[in-house]
Amino acid sequence: MSHSLRQYMMVTLSYWGFTLTDGALRMLVVLYFHQLGYSPFEVAALFLFYEFFGMVTNLFGGWLAAHTGLNTTLHIGLALQMLALAMLLVDPAWLSVFYVMAAQALSGIAKDLNKMSAKSSIKLLLPDNAQGKLYHWVALLTGSKNSLKGAGFFIGALLLSTIGFRAAILVLFFGLMVVCIASFLLLDRGMGKSQYQPKFREIFSKSPAINHLSAARFFLFGSRDIWFVVALPVYLQSVLGWSYTAVGSLLALWIIAYGAVQSMAPKLTQKDKSKNPDATTALYWILPLCLIPAVIAAALHYTPAAPATILIIGLAVYGIFFAINSALHSYLIVAYAQRDGVSLDVGFYYMANAAGRLAGSLLSGLIYQWQGLEACMLASSAFIVVACLFSTSLVKHQPQTTNE
Repeated sequence: MSHSLRQYMMVTLSYWGFTLTDGALRMLVVLYFHQLGYSPFEVAALFLFYEFFGMVTNLFGGWLAAHTGLNTTLHIGLALQMLALAMLLVDPAWLSVFYVMAAQALSGIAKDLNKMSAKSSIKLLLPDNAQGKLYHWVALLTGSKNSLKGAGFFIGALLLSTIGFRAAILVLFFGLMVVCIASFLLLDRGMGKSQYQPKFREIFSKSPAINHLSAARFFLFGSRDIWFVVALPVYLQSVLGWSYTAVGSLLALWIIAYGAVQSMAPKLTQKDKSKNPDATTALYWILPLCLIPAVIAAALHYTPAAPATILIIGLAVYGIFFAINSALHSYLIVAYAQRDGVSLDVGFYYMANAAGRLAGSLLSGLIYQWQGLEACMLASSAFIVVACLFSTSLVKHQPQTTNE
């Protein structure tokens, strides 16, 4: 096994371990605090700092990684997630909205340091002329991560139902500790430390391609979280009367299948194996996605007798197209990023991703509380239309990439 492959596997395992705890924690927070009587908007507000500080972290984290190395930022992320979990082990009487938001702020910083470090490292483990392999490695990392995030949703719901909130948090804490120790011992210390030390003002991208790709990412992921973060689990629990385990199981299966499709994206999008995906490919795959949430909303409105069936079928179709779009975007940012200081471009891009999730999370609670799930779906379609417009602009500015 080559050194690069061993390092890729260790980065992937660290990312997997973090993702399991992150998915489980999100489901625990949504279900537990809704159970305590929090309104949908209050539940959404719990994730305000999570997404906001994730956005800030991506913006500055790339600069930090270029100076200290990706190994360092990855382990800072793991340590901060452990601290966020430890904060939730206090007496339940202390768990005010602001306190939980503060814990979620640490978790948001941790998540985006971990993501930026993991995805940036892949660029450095392969030569510039290996774009075909780069696409496969990025798709595998991203897809497997999302499948495990889905498993984390299920684990979070299951732990809440069986051992309660505090015991569940304790299990996640010790599991992540094992991952952190293994990663610290086995990853290269100097991975990702840039020979060129970028100035602080260089955290903002000057590349038109990366700017347009980042804007498309903002609206793409905002469109998903408008209905997925708060509206859907609250609707399933409060309107359809599903149990915690049933809600967690559906969302888990969706994320797992979504991750599996992401992993298969190279096979689905590359008819010509000698040609790598580009901005035109991304535009081609995002166009059908515009209509799917609106069709789900129309079906719920005009066929109110079978909402569960409509949602399950609609989510399956939506998940396939969204997963392919996400995988294409994840590859394009790594392919377009400059090799020296890659974390700067990747960090800026995932800052836009976190900002989209922040907007989507807040709108999810606000629109659901105001007009319900159908309105969330319509807003989701509107966001995807805007993402299409930026994808169209991206075609004009895409850089050239070479295949292996």
